[in-house]
Amino acid sequence: MAERDRRTTSSRLDQPRETRRAILPRPTMSQETFGRWSEQFARFMGTAAFLIAMSVFVVFWVIWNLVLPKDWRFDNYPFIFLTLMLSLQASYAAPLILLAQNRQADRDRVALEQDRARDERNLADTEYLTREVASLRHAMGDAATRDFVRSELRGLLDELEERGLEVRRREPDDSPPGPTGSSRDQGAT
Repeated sequence: MAERDRRTTSSRLDQPRETRRAILPRPTMSQETFGRWSEQFARFMGTAAFLIAMSVFVVFWVIWNLVLPKDWRFDNYPFIFLTLMLSLQASYAAPLILLAQNRQADRDRVALEQDRARDERNLADTEYLTREVASLRHAMGDAATRDFVRSELRGLLDELEERGLEVRRREPDDSPPGPTGSSRDQGAT
């Protein structure tokens, strides 16, 4: 009966199993550390140094196995062992490169969200300042118009001429076309 109770308690689903001691400790590595390592690996595989070193390695392999005596060759013409090694390298490199790309995409997404939030704050600040300037103009009831500014400038020119300074006025025909001397402005002078 005691054995029956022990058997039913160990097979119950609502109670956790006892933990077993591992013979060898499990290696632990944080995801951040592994991610940084994969980015460094992907960065290295994209360099010219890696491509040149890999090309030199493959050329050396092929020459070794074609030119040297048959006793020294270890991978004959179809180079199956070389193909196996390159396939193994590619099978490990692809997921590491994808992991590095995913991490970069996450960083880009965070940067984009921060840029969007900053742009929204800038837009809100600009709209607020625009409303404040408009309310100040409205409260003052006195806004400088183009005609007012022109009349003030004409008054200053007349004052300079009275003091004896020579001021050359532009004739309507002399005015260059553009934002300050357009034909529309000529009719107003």
